[in-house]
Amino acid sequence: MSRGGGKPRALVTGGAGFVGSHLCERLLSEGYRVVCMDNLSTGSLENVAHMRGDPDFEYVDQDVTAHIDLAGALEEVYHFASPASPADFGRIPLEILKVGSLGTHNALGLAHAKGARFVLASTSEVYGDPLVHPQHEGYRGNVNPVGPRGVYDEAKRYAEAVTMAYRRHHRVDTRIVRIFNTYGPRMRPDDGRMVPNFVSQALAGEPLTVYGDGSQTRSVLYVDDLVEGVFRLMRCTETRPVNVGNPTEHTVREVADMILEVSGSGSGIVYKHLPEDDPTRRCPDIARAREVLNWEPRVAAREGLTRTVEWFANRTQFWETASLRL
Repeated sequence: MSRGGGKPRALVTGGAGFVGSHLCERLLSEGYRVVCMDNLSTGSLENVAHMRGDPDFEYVDQDVTAHIDLAGALEEVYHFASPASPADFGRIPLEILKVGSLGTHNALGLAHAKGARFVLASTSEVYGDPLVHPQHEGYRGNVNPVGPRGVYDEAKRYAEAVTMAYRRHHRVDTRIVRIFNTYGPRMRPDDGRMVPNFVSQALAGEPLTVYGDGSQTRSVLYVDDLVEGVFRLMRCTETRPVNVGNPTEHTVREVADMILEVSGSGSGIVYKHLPEDDPTRRCPDIARAREVLNWEPRVAAREGLTRTVEWFANRTQFWETASLRL
């Protein structure tokens, strides 16, 4: 319930992106009025098209690195604006740094002005190529600040620091979620991350590109599970960072094999050189999430990958059909 009665109002920055659009959808289903803010640098109106006719949904075209001035009451701010794809690290590095610094500062400033609770979407990348397994929230990481991934890693580390500064100095009611390897429908086919790369290649009948020997591990989390964790975090009293991820590790080769199986693809696998600073092992310790959120992932990797492959396949068929009409 909002402070003035009626439906509560929430802002989702990056709301037309992969995770942001799923979060907007969840908030609408929970009875919120939702403001989706995005400049579409990596998001897409296609992701929110099905919500735009809802009177409780509002789309605002804005770059969060510029001052945010939103009229009306606001109870919650979910700061999810940020390019997160490795393909973007070299393409728009300055934009990534700006949204992590200026964008977070502006979103926090709005939360402060409105008296709104704030959640920062941080990342497992703050741990870098970790030397501790699994990674717990007290681990300070092994990050190369001058490497090709440094723009994203350091943007998020700064975002966490400024979030805590606003909490301590301005008493903004903040939360920090550290997100691990999330996947699902609405990812960009050219995202550059493991799952959309493999799915796009499998559906196109192309060989799946595995970097390194495929023995490096990832813990893949289906997007619905992530949104559930974020939703619970906003409503709890935990102010320390909270890992939200799947503690079940899979090798990259295992993920590739699962995608080949559920897609029915006859594609093979090709191996290429492992990119600089690419982590060889990534797995969350979710003891804190279990304790304070009563949360753990529910969707098994095979089930989530099946849903994701189906979405990509239907999307491919849609665009092929549309192109034939032109």
